[in-house]
Amino acid sequence: MNPAAALLVLVLLVALTTALGLVWRRRQGRLTSSTDSVDAVTAAQLGLSVSDTPGVFGAEATLLQFSTEFCARCPGTSVLLGQVADARIGVRHVEVDLTHRADLARRFKVLQTPTTLVLDRAGRVRARVGGVPDRAALHAHLDDLARNV
Repeated sequence: MNPAAALLVLVLLVALTTALGLVWRRRQGRLTSSTDSVDAVTAAQLGLSVSDTPGVFGAEATLLQFSTEFCARCPGTSVLLGQVADARIGVRHVEVDLTHRADLARRFKVLQTPTTLVLDRAGRVRARVGGVPDRAALHAHLDDLARNV
């Protein structure tokens, strides 16, 4: 291969990689609404003991965070979700570690951590966030949930 062709291939690869990286970065933290879930999430499905932690889910909404031991962004996400839940009456934050629970990752289609599911008062999934959620978008979605009750 001549040097000009090699340089062209290199430039094209860098451009493609940059474009894919920008698309991936833009999608991180974006809240996507979901109404396709008809089944409610239960504490038993998550392996949480209701007797150990009464009132596992919030009366209005639950921020269900899936994380792993090795996730670098999960502790910060946990703090953010805890602050959002503490600022709103009836909203709880529940964190589930998927390190040894591949069954839950498959069931909830978790492809990255952190992943956050916004559950309504009945435990149905109403929104999903891959990556660190945007605080303002989360508050706006919780406002919408409260209005549509």
